[in-house]
Amino acid sequence: MEWLAQAVGHADRTEPLRNYCIGLLLDGERKSVEPMAARLAPNHVQRMHESLHHFVAQSPWSDADMLRQVRTYVLPVMQKIGPVTALVVDETGIVKKGSHSVGVARQYCGRVGKKENCQVAVSLSVATATASLPIAWRLYVTEEWANDPERRQKADVPKEVEFQTKPQIALAQIRQAMEDGVPPGVVLADEVYGSNREFRSGVAELKLNYSLAVRSNTTVWALERQPLPPKPWRGKGAKPTRMRRDQEHQPITVKQLAQELPEGNWREVAWREGSKETLRSRFAALRVRPAYGDDRKGSLQPEQWILIEWPEGADEPSGYWLARMPASLSLKRLVAISKHRWVIERDYEELKGELGLAHYEGRNWRGFHHHATLCIAAYGFLIAERSRFSPSAHVGHLELRAAKLPPHFQPRGAKGSGPTA
Repeated sequence: MEWLAQAVGHADRTEPLRNYCIGLLLDGERKSVEPMAARLAPNHVQRMHESLHHFVAQSPWSDADMLRQVRTYVLPVMQKIGPVTALVVDETGIVKKGSHSVGVARQYCGRVGKKENCQVAVSLSVATATASLPIAWRLYVTEEWANDPERRQKADVPKEVEFQTKPQIALAQIRQAMEDGVPPGVVLADEVYGSNREFRSGVAELKLNYSLAVRSNTTVWALERQPLPPKPWRGKGAKPTRMRRDQEHQPITVKQLAQELPEGNWREVAWREGSKETLRSRFAALRVRPAYGDDRKGSLQPEQWILIEWPEGADEPSGYWLARMPASLSLKRLVAISKHRWVIERDYEELKGELGLAHYEGRNWRGFHHHATLCIAAYGFLIAERSRFSPSAHVGHLELRAAKLPPHFQPRGAKGSGPTA
């Protein structure tokens, strides 16, 4: 807590910081301000409620500074077990009733698998082979919401916050991480990001490798199976411009490519131990060039892998990944890297189920981000403590649980709270 206190500025914020984090770690179904205040100071609930609410919803400390402080505490402990392997982009939805909370709109919510009235946040996590930690968190607001002055004013959205797509938010988070000296890793993301050409290009410009899920209608030139079309030249010594397509030279969708592959291209690969059994499936990988542009023109893109998963007995493939990875990479390693994005699902399960990430009931921009940042701080502490144990403790489910506290425990510093532990 002394380390985190350096990120909140004024000394009078140290005690609310301590109380809020302890409130997140204590047992209890709800981790919004009011029930946390009741658990922290049952004899002075109103006073504690006002302190916590002011700290999370109004106090002007920096989320970026706090997340940086968390990272510099947790990441070195994670790295003692293994190096950074990946930077994981993801998003999470928080279902909300009403329309007054910042960013709430009817949009796709991954948690329920359909469109729902919800808030959606984009995050970036740094991952080793055994642990991961969110290091950036940003609310996505729809273009309609972002351009509504009245709603922006009511939710105290900062003037500098403009509409950005999810891939734009994620790319900005990655750029900032690189500027901050975060160890580079393979960028992993789902098809919302992987199917976005600008996102892929932006990651490549940062000299980072990636393995990004893409949609089945993504088009490619399959180098082992398709001759590239003729390349026109502007003159002697000039670089090629665009490739000419004709009836004989057309790119192919990754789904068509999968359907045309002979049986000999498919191999069963196991990538990790699950909670009940070893996870394995059937995969194929080919070197391709992504085909950009309209039906008549396409630019010549660098070679990369297309990884396809088609489980035995399934009617069609279940996943496709474009991977900017070395040509010498083995299929087993390519699958293991591409599948490593599961760690963020584990993180969100713990952040929501144990630390109340989705429980914030305030409506403004600052409170939404402050609450999430403090949840990540509490989670980071648990990750750091867990990383101090032997690597064998990291196999399978995370299953983090806050330690049971004595029945009469009250947090240090809560006035009138009785004995402390």
